Amino acid sequence: MPGPLVRFRGVNKTFGRAAALREVDFDLLEGRCMGLAGLNGAGKTTLIKCLLDFCSLDSGTIEVRGVGHRHPGSRAGVAFLPERFTAPYFLTGREFIEMMLRLFGRPYADVEVRETFSALDLEPASLDKPVRTYSKGMTQKLGLAACFLAGRDLYVLDEPMSGLDARARVRTKELMSKLKAAGRTLLFTSHSLADIGEVCDDVTVLHRGSLAYSGAPRQFCERYGEPSLERAFLKCIEEAHA
Repeated sequence: MPGPLVRFRGVNKTFGRAAALREVDFDLLEGRCMGLAGLNGAGKTTLIKCLLDFCSLDSGTIEVRGVGHRHPGSRAGVAFLPERFTAPYFLTGREFIEMMLRLFGRPYADVEVRETFSALDLEPASLDKPVRTYSKGMTQKLGLAACFLAGRDLYVLDEPMSGLDARARVRTKELMSKLKAAGRTLLFTSHSLADIGEVCDDVTVLHRGSLAYSGAPRQFCERYGEPSLERAFLKCIEEAHA
């Protein structure tokens, strides 16, 4: 049984009088893929920002491999894609990937980069085009390519399917499954329970900043007596709201 790579214990976060996170407490196990689900404003992105030390906690702890999340070393093995990803408009796709790989301490391997672009249904010819000419979907694929080329142990992806068409969504999920098969750990947010059910070992549901469920998708459906994650999710948040 794999041990926890990330541990959230009693995490609380408020913005003014609004409670964004309330006593959030769960583990992300090493080598597994977890989908973080919830309605808009449930606290998903705030939790990720806390994990990456983009905002401070009011109370509680977050550890990555036993290292407190405030310590820069906790993020040494992390690749992150924000929900609203934008690349510097003045760079070409190649220049952006080269810059990111330098930051990750990895060499630029043209064959690997082209293979990753093709796997994401992004034309390798776009490497030499300015990022400012990219569509929203192409920009998202560029961000995903940079993440997947990082060679990290933990991938934190906030709405990674945003702006992708059906074929690109399938390709992205295939790459995520390959990372998981290679022993990498993934945490991603999604409004699509179908995507979570397809690639994730675990699902964690937040509702109004509180933990409503964390565990296997199959047990989630069994708990609420529903055949699909979508219907189980609706029952879960209705119960949490009551």
